[in-house]
Amino acid sequence: MSLKVPKAQNVQLFKEGYKHLQGLEDAVLRNIQAVAELSDLVRTSFGPNGRNKLVINHLGKLFVTSDAATIIREIEVVHPAAKLLVMASQAQEAEMGDSTNSVMILAGELLKKAEHLLIMGLHPSEIIKGYELASAKALAELETLSTSSLPTPPTKATLATALKPAIASKQYGYEDKLADLVAEAALTVMPPNPKNFNVDNVRVVKIMGGNLAGSKVVRGMVFGKEPEGIIKKVKKAKVAVYTCGIDISQTETKGTVLIKNADEMLNFTRGEEQHLEKVSSTSHLCHASLRSPKDVQIFKEIADSGVKVIIAGSTVGELALHYLNRMNIAVLKVLSKFDLRRLCRVVNATPLARLGAPTPEEAGFVDVFETTEIGGDRVTVLRQVVEGDPDFDASAQDARSEKTRTATIVLRGATQNRLDDLERAVDDGVNVIKALLKDPRLVPGAGATELELAKRVEAYGSGLKGLSQHAVRRWAQALEVVPRTLAENALGGGEGNEVVSRLWAKHEGPGGEAWGVDVEAETDGTLLATENEILDSLAAKQWAIKLATEAATSVLSVDSIIMSRPAGGPKIPQQSGNWDED
Repeated sequence: MSLKVPKAQNVQLFKEGYKHLQGLEDAVLRNIQAVAELSDLVRTSFGPNGRNKLVINHLGKLFVTSDAATIIREIEVVHPAAKLLVMASQAQEAEMGDSTNSVMILAGELLKKAEHLLIMGLHPSEIIKGYELASAKALAELETLSTSSLPTPPTKATLATALKPAIASKQYGYEDKLADLVAEAALTVMPPNPKNFNVDNVRVVKIMGGNLAGSKVVRGMVFGKEPEGIIKKVKKAKVAVYTCGIDISQTETKGTVLIKNADEMLNFTRGEEQHLEKVSSTSHLCHASLRSPKDVQIFKEIADSGVKVIIAGSTVGELALHYLNRMNIAVLKVLSKFDLRRLCRVVNATPLARLGAPTPEEAGFVDVFETTEIGGDRVTVLRQVVEGDPDFDASAQDARSEKTRTATIVLRGATQNRLDDLERAVDDGVNVIKALLKDPRLVPGAGATELELAKRVEAYGSGLKGLSQHAVRRWAQALEVVPRTLAENALGGGEGNEVVSRLWAKHEGPGGEAWGVDVEAETDGTLLATENEILDSLAAKQWAIKLATEAATSVLSVDSIIMSRPAGGPKIPQQSGNWDED
């Protein structure tokens, strides 16, 4: 008989302030509970009928959205296990730009199913093994479910059809208009090799007023401000981009001049005045005698090089603007370095860090630089004219005015929150196009693919031996959460259960792989996803399944939580009133 040695009491293992939780009750089940809460939070925002969340972040900014990526980015999740789920969702956002909510919901449901198995006595390692087997089987089966693919080269009609399901999940009822806008903008910037499509080339400018019907796509770039000078419209212009300040240099040294007679006094500034008269073609200039003729000569050189538009990345001095107005040169100030970089791509120019005439290689070219009014706001548009535009002239085309690499979607809406939500829907649409250009395969949407995978993985699990078969079957049951959530958000809980039961019956029959949830409930709440053109990207589903399973297994493999005391000194005591009040 072995001797039981009593453990020493009150052993101080960690520094004061540490928290140490371990065991099934304290660590694993608590983690599952935290993840389930986060999953349930975004679950009601899933699908076309998802509800909006009103989020106020730590800076007091208001967000009204059903976009899961925005919700989890703006709420500060502190629970370590829930953070794992947030990171999986952010990975999906970075990789695909869509299906972030699917990752959260599926991972949360996988952990809820695992909770039952843990309470029944299954070891976490058996559940992890089963989940990994089920995930591998589902990914293999997913390859066989592709019903169609995006044609090459893509057209506006085919792109819009592929985009509608993704945009409908964010802006239900407006998907036709938004899909057309995004498809048109994407085709405008489509490179010769579609796989090199850059999502950064499709920009969004939000102008309050009007409604979505007034939105349009503008070739080139739109800036929500007027040019600095008096020149508002230029055509077929050479463009110079400067990152430095455009100003007359001030002399830093002081000098003393000894004047002996009246003639010297008269002749002191005459030479400089004559020089300024010559370079600026004017007989009278304010403060001419106080400025260096070299500075004005620089502007003369810029004008002589043929530059008609200057883009300034920094300050523009008043006197410099005066000279540039005299020389009929338009000046636009763009303070964002990201916008400046995009603009250089549009006009094909090199940004210059010195003030001076650009070389022919450094200068860009723009067909139209104009100021227009959209909804009462004056905006500046830089665009290249391409074949098919009203003012296109084939005989006058310059070799440099090649096809623009940027398109801007001008969105109209009544409130800023509405415009922000429309912008998020557009971003999702552009990311879906990028994903489809890399992998054009499409699978039935509306929850049809998930239900078919659940059926096949369930059958696979039934044929397995050992304890892992229970985890495989639970994994299959968890996939049912997607069509169930779609149905519940659209039709309510009671009707949602009936719709899922009807879907199971249809999937059991021959050729039932494409039956999904009809959120409009025109018949019995089910529809053929392929006939109604509700198709999702196969690659997005692949990543969602992979990341959700990885997040769930990561949480399950944790058996203890060790948290140190947060860094930082004592909190500042709150004063009763304002310090300045008597």
